[in-house]
Amino acid sequence: MTSQRTLNRLFTLHSWAGIVTGLLLFIVCFSGAVVVFKNEIDLWANPSLAQLPRSATPASLDAVLTQLHTRYPGATVETIALPDAVNASYFAFVRERGAPANTRTKVALRSDTGTVVGPVDSQLGQYLRMLHVFLFFGPRWIVGFLGAAMLVLIATGIVIHRKILAELFTQRWGRSFRVVMSDLHKSAGIWGLGFHILIAATGAWMGLTPLFEQGTKYLTTTATITEAAAAKPARKAAGDAAEPVPMQSLDALYATAQQAVPGLEARYVSLRRWGTSTAEAGFTGNLQGHLASTARVDIHAATGAPKKVHDPRTAGFWSLVNGLMEPLHFGDFGGLALKWLYFFLGMTPAFLSVSGTLIWLDARQQRRREAEAAQGTSTGEIAAAG
Repeated sequence: MTSQRTLNRLFTLHSWAGIVTGLLLFIVCFSGAVVVFKNEIDLWANPSLAQLPRSATPASLDAVLTQLHTRYPGATVETIALPDAVNASYFAFVRERGAPANTRTKVALRSDTGTVVGPVDSQLGQYLRMLHVFLFFGPRWIVGFLGAAMLVLIATGIVIHRKILAELFTQRWGRSFRVVMSDLHKSAGIWGLGFHILIAATGAWMGLTPLFEQGTKYLTTTATITEAAAAKPARKAAGDAAEPVPMQSLDALYATAQQAVPGLEARYVSLRRWGTSTAEAGFTGNLQGHLASTARVDIHAATGAPKKVHDPRTAGFWSLVNGLMEPLHFGDFGGLALKWLYFFLGMTPAFLSVSGTLIWLDARQQRRREAEAAQGTSTGEIAAAG
């Protein structure tokens, strides 16, 4: 049995954790609920894309790359996104000649012919995802920290409200604002409890795990990094002096990637240093019949030899867990019905942030009114005695 003193401390922790992180939690949770419809939002914001035909046999990657190089001569094609269940078109991210290093143009291409349609008018869906994952420009560990804070709020809330089953259907309409809001706060927290734990845990994992990995890597590979840094200028100079070399077929490289990771369904193809002797093509995507979404194969584009293969099914337990985090967090594996479920449940932690803040403010005002009333009573007694 938890003592009253412990409960009071947990209530204080719950209250202040919610107040300190409330605004950011609302932004992250609200944008996360909306961003499950990222692809649908992009289509809505770009009506012309919805009119493009869907091809049962999409154009080859080589045809897409050729069309891009023809339309944007001298530009660097960095990423190609393949058609999926929602988007019928190819998309590419292109850095045009003379453009700033951090500026990319998102280009749409027909899936049947690979013909360039042109730059998309809006990237609203991508902006919402950036807001959710990075708060636009912040490091991802900030959102990971918010996920950890949400787990603290969940744990303390469970302990504070021990009569969870009894409060499932408790809603005292007609009472004071704080009582009504408190009942709504509890109901939203209880009914969405499992989902809240899932979202908080996966968000914390994706945000904080890279931070721990980087720290571990830094501590264990200091000597290797020093040696690599010393050798880096020579490699860079050699790359700069290299003449353009012929590349392997992008479709053949994709076939090699699928041989290396059976069942790979690439969603993105990344091109690095294309046209040089050190060029690489990376194929990232899902695994057919599997939930994990972090399969990746990097291939030497000049020779066609795989350089790095990551199959979460065979890379160990923690790698498999890591591969499950993103689909579980964003709910992009079960079709439109699951997206709507994620949307409605995703709105509840945003509501909890608002309702918790309102309850705290109302309680603070109530304490202030009581203190002022007590002070007025004391002053009146002193005056009467005098």
